[in-house]
Amino acid sequence: MHKFFLPEEEVALITARRGRAHICDSIAPGRAALLVIDMQNYFVEPGQQGEVPAARDIVPNINRLAQQFRRTGGLVQNTTTGTRADWSVVHDVMATPERRDTRMAAMEMGSHGYNLWPEMDAQTGDLRVPKTRYSAFIQGSSDLHSILRSRNIDTLVITGTATNVCCESTFRDAMMLNYRVAIVSDGTATYNDEIHASSLLALYRTFGDVLTTEQTLAALSVGTGSVFNVVAAE
Repeated sequence: MHKFFLPEEEVALITARRGRAHICDSIAPGRAALLVIDMQNYFVEPGQQGEVPAARDIVPNINRLAQQFRRTGGLVQNTTTGTRADWSVVHDVMATPERRDTRMAAMEMGSHGYNLWPEMDAQTGDLRVPKTRYSAFIQGSSDLHSILRSRNIDTLVITGTATNVCCESTFRDAMMLNYRVAIVSDGTATYNDEIHASSLLALYRTFGDVLTTEQTLAALSVGTGSVFNVVAAE
C-alpha cells in the first residue's frame, strides 16, 4: 500500500483558502456515494497486462467502506467494456496491436478480465453501470451521472485504481459537474508512490478532498439516515 501523508504546508494553504482542511469532514447520509473504480481482474490479478500490484493491498479498506455505505443504502458497480470502435486513438495509436488486442479481449463483458477481483465484497443487490472511458462522467461514457442525480447524490468518495488515471479522471469531471468529491489515499493505488502522491496532491490543491479510510468512516459517522453507495470498478 502506498505511504502518503498530506504535507503540512499544503494543508495550511487549503485551510487558508477554504476555511478548513477537509471539505468532506462531514459526509451527509443519503447524499453520498462511494465509487470504487477499476477493481477488475485485468487490473488487480497478478500477471495480467493491466496489473497494478498495489491494488490488491487496498481491497480490505475498500470493503470496509463498502460495508459501511451499504448498511443503509444501495451499491452500484461501474465496469468497463469494449471501446475500440469509437476510441481508436487510445487503442490503435497509443498501444501496440498486441497490447490492444489483449486489452480488448480482457474487457469483453463477461470475460475473466472484466469480472471483479474475487476478494471484493460485491453483493447481489449492488447495481452495475458499464463505462467506456477512463472517466465515468465524460459524455457517452456511462449513465452514472443521471443515476446519481436521480437519487439526489451530491457527494462522492472515490476509491480504486489507478489513482492517476481513471480515479483522477472521474474525480476531476465529477467536480466540474458540481459534486463535492473526496479520494481515499489508502483506498486507491497506482504504479508507484511518486505517481500516487503527485495525483493526490493535485486533486487536493484544486479539485476537492483527500481522506484516509479512517477519516472517511469518521466523516460518515457524523450524520444519520441512509447512504447511497456506488462502487465503480472500471
